[in-house]
Amino acid sequence: MVMAPSAVSTITDYANTNVETNPKHLIRARGSSFVGGYDGPAVSKALVADALKKRVQGVDGDTCEAGEEDTFFVADLGEVYRQHLRWKMHLRRIKPHYAVKCNPDPQVLKLLAELGTGFDCASKAEIEQVLQLGVDPSRIIYAQPCKTKSYIRYAAQEGVKQMTFDNADELYKIKQFLPDAELFLRILTDDSASLCRLSLKFGASLDTTGSLLKLAKELDLNVVGVAFHVGSGASDPNAFLGAVSDARAVFDQGIALGHDMRNLDVGGGFISETFEPMAEVLSKAIDENFPSHVRIIGEPGRYYVADAFTIACNVIARRTVDDAASATKSYMLYLNDGVYGNFSSIMFDHQHPVPQILKCGDKTAQDLVSQKTSGPATEYSIWGPTCDGIDCISESCKFPQTLDVGDWLFFEEMGAYTKCSATRFNGFTDKHEVIYVSSEPGAKALLGM
Repeated sequence: MVMAPSAVSTITDYANTNVETNPKHLIRARGSSFVGGYDGPAVSKALVADALKKRVQGVDGDTCEAGEEDTFFVADLGEVYRQHLRWKMHLRRIKPHYAVKCNPDPQVLKLLAELGTGFDCASKAEIEQVLQLGVDPSRIIYAQPCKTKSYIRYAAQEGVKQMTFDNADELYKIKQFLPDAELFLRILTDDSASLCRLSLKFGASLDTTGSLLKLAKELDLNVVGVAFHVGSGASDPNAFLGAVSDARAVFDQGIALGHDMRNLDVGGGFISETFEPMAEVLSKAIDENFPSHVRIIGEPGRYYVADAFTIACNVIARRTVDDAASATKSYMLYLNDGVYGNFSSIMFDHQHPVPQILKCGDKTAQDLVSQKTSGPATEYSIWGPTCDGIDCISESCKFPQTLDVGDWLFFEEMGAYTKCSATRFNGFTDKHEVIYVSSEPGAKALLGM
């Protein structure tokens, strides 16, 4: 274990430090770093800006090799670290199991593995990636209620026993291939306030949970808890109230049938903007319904990584749009990435990435900020590179500068459901360089950066 530059021996100890009895370890809201003069988010902004600038300054579109001007990411692993400490401060009872599907970046997984988190995996490939980091199988929950038979056999082979189910057919599969599994019954919840609703696809309704628990008992299967998910990107903290209450009722059903109910999985849905009020509501509901001996886990994904990744894209083409009626001129800018690539979150995750200028002509963002520009702003629409008309990143945005081919834009908050769902449509790559920085000394030391 790499030693962290702090008063405690390792970064894992640091993350588990009792923040109430150690005031210097208190965290400010919104993912800020420690008190005492160090402003993590400000350091993060500077590090990311510097990395973006250095990378694009070395690219000449007229002479570079094919692919040198491709899209790239800058990831601040210090942001992931701060979010973990924030979680530890506000959700003490809940052990985070990172949702790998959100962003399976290897450095993110490595950092979280060293921090001691668990992992929510939904496929053989995700389980395999986590196990290759040396993570014990007991720290993995196979949180996919409808699993491929061969993947269940693989989980059994690798010692991954925790898994979810929400229907009778799944129980018969598990009985056949992993009869000593530790099962969580996933129940239906109200996810109407979330970005991405999951209840349309997963979750057992409360009028079926009794029969499912009875069948599991008849099959001599080991149901150890209840799971729910209020939807990805939930915005209403009160969404947890009904879910926790329903989980308690199903817990009691299981206990009455003789199941050893000792676990609750509160799923994901956490977003940075509403985290503190959400954590307060959830913690209170858990304490009121579940005694301290019940183990509680959660499945945060975007909470950890959404703000940690920034993407930079090159302007590969431009079209002029003249409006004769108003005597105005606007432009269509075409980037080397779009909704079939790392901007898939626009289509599938209801995101609205905001374009910002990274480089315009020979001036970078820092130069442009200090440069006073007078006159009206120019309107642009931003498009991806494919031949599909839906490949639009932004229908309208304005900049005081006139952008041209070879210039660069960047987009913040691009860490959740972006590169993990990129495709190769039209032959464009789904693999892009990631430049890693760390605004937190602990994360930097841990990863040997």
